[in-house]
Amino acid sequence: MTASTMEALVLLGPDKYEFKEVPVPEAGPGEVRCRVGAVAICGTDLGIMSGKFFPMWPPEWPFIIGHEWAGTVEAVGPGVTGFGPGDLVAGSSAVGCGHCRNCMKGRYNICLNYGNVNSGHRQYGFTVHGAYAQYIAVNAICLVKLPPGSDLASASLYDTAGIALHIAKQGRIESGDTVVVIGPGAVGSVTYQCARALGAGRVIVVGRGSRLDKAAGMGYETVNFEQTDVMEFIKETTGGVGPDVVLECAGTAQTIVQAVEMIKKGGRVVVGGISQEKGAFPLQRFVLDEIEVIGSRAAPNCLPEVHAFVESGALALPDLVTHKFPLSEFTTAVKTFRERIGGAIKVVVEP
Repeated sequence: MTASTMEALVLLGPDKYEFKEVPVPEAGPGEVRCRVGAVAICGTDLGIMSGKFFPMWPPEWPFIIGHEWAGTVEAVGPGVTGFGPGDLVAGSSAVGCGHCRNCMKGRYNICLNYGNVNSGHRQYGFTVHGAYAQYIAVNAICLVKLPPGSDLASASLYDTAGIALHIAKQGRIESGDTVVVIGPGAVGSVTYQCARALGAGRVIVVGRGSRLDKAAGMGYETVNFEQTDVMEFIKETTGGVGPDVVLECAGTAQTIVQAVEMIKKGGRVVVGGISQEKGAFPLQRFVLDEIEVIGSRAAPNCLPEVHAFVESGALALPDLVTHKFPLSEFTTAVKTFRERIGGAIKVVVEP
């Protein structure tokens, strides 16, 4: 029998949090309550913790963050089918309202009722309470069932992988395309795998340090921007044409402009990194070279596709989990992630 309270990491304000006993959430209609087994720290978590996104994320204090998670089903609410107690699951953060024009087209990630809880929209860990707790109750639509015995730490990266897959799919990669991925961080490290899985003939990863070394160790072409003129390298290696697709995952004005400058005529640039900066773009390229620049936000429920790629071996998520900590050591976990201690890529906490 589940206790009436649980331990949770609760944000009290910008850069202020503590562990508190809070009520265990109930599984309402269409919802599933899960015992959280693992939560992966995301860069967005750090931004939310700092308060720079308030009052969009979170809408109020106190608040429980955490949106990349996996766990075990404990209870199902009225109307839920396909899940039962004991099932292992991975979760995605976003559930659209289901009835706006974007949701009707399957674009739940850009729901026109974003943030309006009364409409049915949810983004766990952003607009409603998330997973840095012992339990979470979520809409069943954002879950995917895992095989018995699955590793929950690596499964907590399914949401990351969904974001990465959406970035790659936004690029409309065709068989044999040359794809450049800028920024082999947590999302970028899955994005270059997704690019290959979608049929890219050549994938070139631009970055530095241990994260770039990881890509090289997995058999990808790499360019260290601290040692090589990236623009000259890409120009030379593509015969002066440029890549078919650039997937920008670093989220800086400089790298976004660089992506626009390097893309071939008629090519596609997908921006998946959120930049707070302003950039000066070569605007004439948009017209004269018919290039496309496409944004990519979160993911429109890509978990079934992610799971299929994981099961087929196309995505190697366990290789990206570099550190694990109990939830009680959250401060150390965040420091490890933020400072990339020990080559940290994905740091997982276990409530």
